[in-house]
Amino acid sequence: MLYADKDTVFKQIGAKVAYYRNIRHLTQKELAILAHVSVSSIGRIERGKYNHNVPMSILIDIANGLGIDISLLVTFEEKEKQIWWEEGGNIGAK
Repeated sequence: MLYADKDTVFKQIGAKVAYYRNIRHLTQKELAILAHVSVSSIGRIERGKYNHNVPMSILIDIANGLGIDISLLVTFEEKEKQIWWEEGGNIGAK
């Protein structure tokens, strides 16, 4: 079974937030307004640096602001997991 460390997961979630924000042509400020969170919170989440713990309530607000299902931010395909494994072992066999 493959597992990921928390830092890897938070970085991947942040990358997904940035991806969906960009394809919707939103700035961090615009998303922050839509999601009712601070601009600095959006930036930290996108960088995977949100105090090593992103509350689910904030992810729900962000998903709602982006007009997407929360599952798009917190689920990972096997291909993504394989990339993590190949990029330095942040995922390992358990």
